[in-house]
Amino acid sequence: MTAKMTPKIALEEHCMTPGLANYWLPTMTDVPPAARDMLLGRLNDYTGERIEIMDRSGISRSILAIAGPGVQAEPDAALATRLARESNDQLAANVAKNPKRLGGLAHLAVQDAKAAADELERCVKQLGFKGAMINGHTRGLYLDHPSIYPLWERAEALGAPIYIHPTDPVAPAPVLDGVHGVRRATWEWGFETGSHALRLVFSGTFDRFPKAKLILGHLGETLPYLLWRFDSRAKLYNVKLKKQPSEYIRENIWVTLSGMYSSEPMRCAIDALGRDRVMFSADYPFEDSENAGRFMDTTPLADDLRAAVAHGNAARLLGLPD
Repeated sequence: MTAKMTPKIALEEHCMTPGLANYWLPTMTDVPPAARDMLLGRLNDYTGERIEIMDRSGISRSILAIAGPGVQAEPDAALATRLARESNDQLAANVAKNPKRLGGLAHLAVQDAKAAADELERCVKQLGFKGAMINGHTRGLYLDHPSIYPLWERAEALGAPIYIHPTDPVAPAPVLDGVHGVRRATWEWGFETGSHALRLVFSGTFDRFPKAKLILGHLGETLPYLLWRFDSRAKLYNVKLKKQPSEYIRENIWVTLSGMYSSEPMRCAIDALGRDRVMFSADYPFEDSENAGRFMDTTPLADDLRAAVAHGNAARLLGLPD
């Protein structure tokens, strides 16, 4: 018996615009050239195979963002700001060709946080984007740094979520030396991105910006599994916050399924964070959208919860038609 296909909104779907591929290619050095070229072709496709795969997966709308690291890797702040603006205009032009199926997240150069805040506002108010995706640290600068406060202030005022996507760490972790296959997407990126989010929690960023909205992929980069531990250790180390760490994670953070199509961690995320905090994502083209769609359609969930995860939660967060 064929499972009924549930309509889906996908939130971590990747694309590329001219001028940014050279930042992405160095992250593909461990990928066979044929696979790398296939991925690049799919990243640059907005109208052909991408839409066909969405149809086969039951994805009604994909929210697109630049595959990392993008301008986060650019040392020249002025150049990064210009490239980000150009990329956003190019993405908006592609989205405008099929606005019922595609949306966008802004690409921001946080090297200049005031300029990034202005660009976020332009993207939301003029281009119709639904927030921003920032590809991890910006040459070692993390989003809890005081220099980034102008961006958080603007994002909070706009109600625009910030999605942190994984990237290579500032320095490779020695514990992973000499073991093939455990760096980058296997383990290293998750640790890096979860740590980035914890910096925001433990530094008091969400005390300063209590209405800020953060999105993490991969079902929260292991954070939902460790809420009790974070609260316990914050007490031990006398961390000065207005709330327990777990409260910020539950109140300021949403998570997507990107690259985590397994019932057990999904149930953990739902139980730990709440049924309104978990959202579908396919992570196209780096994961198989059809596999993601089948998982969403068949994993054991009550119908109302399946609908919330598949599309309802994202529609509410981003202000989309459900």
